[in-house]
Amino acid sequence: MNAKKQKSIPSKRRYELSIAIPASLVSDVPHLREKTFRVGLIGRAAAIFRIDEIIVFPDLPNVNQSRDTELITTILSYMETPQYLRKKLFKIKPELRYAGVLPPLRTPHHPLSDRTENLTIGEYREGVVTSSVNEGSLVDIGVEHPALIPNKHLSVNSRVTVRITELGKHPKATLVNRKEIKTYWGYRVTAIKFSFGQLLKNRVFDLVVATSRLGTPLREVKEELVRRWKSSRRTLVAFGAPTQGLYEIVAREHLNLDENVHFTINTVPSQGTETVRTEEAIYASLATLNLLDDE
Repeated sequence: MNAKKQKSIPSKRRYELSIAIPASLVSDVPHLREKTFRVGLIGRAAAIFRIDEIIVFPDLPNVNQSRDTELITTILSYMETPQYLRKKLFKIKPELRYAGVLPPLRTPHHPLSDRTENLTIGEYREGVVTSSVNEGSLVDIGVEHPALIPNKHLSVNSRVTVRITELGKHPKATLVNRKEIKTYWGYRVTAIKFSFGQLLKNRVFDLVVATSRLGTPLREVKEELVRRWKSSRRTLVAFGAPTQGLYEIVAREHLNLDENVHFTINTVPSQGTETVRTEEAIYASLATLNLLDDE
């Protein structure tokens, strides 16, 4: 049984995979409950397909999109945070009024066990520093008693990642960098204030894949895309908005999409509906692109 469980733990990707989504993602949905549900679908997709970073970019020039950006980033960050830390890290916010409709991520950093006796040496946990004592810092890791990080005096209420080093009623742990963890450990959320075109100029990606119904069917570029996909260390997959695709978004910047990305692909060829919603495109595209690792 334990061996079977161990095999089911998802490993992290050998490369960093980011997705870019527009701030107007929820602009066509009037009610906060439906907005929350839509963002929840995206957070869930990110976890399923082991996304490392979700980038939210403004896509409507001359429009203040700060409210939508705040909503999207708050909900996504809330979802990524283990349940036992949410009350400590998130104050009561109007954006989280319907957080109850959000699906659980059930990723390795969202453990179900809340008992000290079930901890194991070498286990990783997310935690929040609750206090500083003479021996070091006490950290809430989601069990009955806080873990002690010896000889470290950390800022109270700061989120940390730890590895269990000593068991018992009062366990001990050491700080770790999330990058050293071999299993998938959730995503981070980045909200940028500059356009998609500027994102491509300001951030270095080895491979940028844009998705569009006007793009080239995947089967026509599969061989070259597989080659680039497997050699890339930093990959970005970008998605359009409910009312405008990436071609229209970058055209506002007087840019040609195909000249600024490596591939523009259609992952839903011969679609049976007039439009494919952004969240639907994310699931379809990431599921398809996920297969490239096995080619």
